[in-house]
Amino acid sequence: MRGRGERSPLASAGLHLALIAATVVAVFPPLWLLITSFKPKTDAFDTSLVKNFTLGNYTHVLGDTAFLSWLGNSALVVGTTTVIGVFISATTGYAVSRFRFPGLRPLMWLLLITQMFPVAVLIVPLYNLMAALGLLNQPIGLVVTYLTVAVPFCAWMMKGYFDGIPAEIDEAGRVDGLTPFGTFWRLILPLARPGLAVTAFYTFITGWAEVAYASAFMTGEENLTLAGGLQSFVNQYTADWGSLTAAAVLIAAPAALVFGLVQRHLVAGLTAGATKS
Repeated sequence: MRGRGERSPLASAGLHLALIAATVVAVFPPLWLLITSFKPKTDAFDTSLVKNFTLGNYTHVLGDTAFLSWLGNSALVVGTTTVIGVFISATTGYAVSRFRFPGLRPLMWLLLITQMFPVAVLIVPLYNLMAALGLLNQPIGLVVTYLTVAVPFCAWMMKGYFDGIPAEIDEAGRVDGLTPFGTFWRLILPLARPGLAVTAFYTFITGWAEVAYASAFMTGEENLTLAGGLQSFVNQYTADWGSLTAAAVLIAAPAALVFGLVQRHLVAGLTAGATKS
């Protein structure tokens, strides 16, 4: 006899097999990308493991291409986007969580509706707008574009997190003579670290992994970001798979590092923002 909720050995085995299969499917593409990056170009489509180990792809990417210039452009754009995005998302989320003002509901609907438009619909009007403002081939143009993508979602999430922080803390701050912003900055923000970690990670990934806007708004090898530069290894005539995979691994490394730094806050922050908004 099995207790209520207990699985049979067959069901347990099936569940574990399904989890193993899902893990293999998830891990295989990045693992094969890493393996291919250490192969010579002639062995790129060889299905065996590395037979002729080489670092030539990495030395070529770092020494013979503008990869470091692309890296600097991406770091500038993504760093600026992350700092500004976290600040705007946190202040917006706090405002709509704590204050009642005319236009609050339309503002919340506006933040939600902006998430419904795909990139293919927005890229042409945004391109025309950036061209009219003279922001094409300018890092600030990408920063503004990425903020329009990241801030609405992050503001909704931060609102949910601030809703879970007792309002009595705000009242205590005002009793002690703090301004509303002082209360937010000195009392509430330190308690919102998990939410801020998720916001920072989402904003970082939005800029770091984005391709469409970066390719459309930035031209010229010296202006490209990593996403745009990666496309230079593949064209209609040839494909340098060795360099492409090596560059992809180098691009993924910072994202993995950022994830490692904030991962302990991610579950708490995402759960709070999802269940309390």
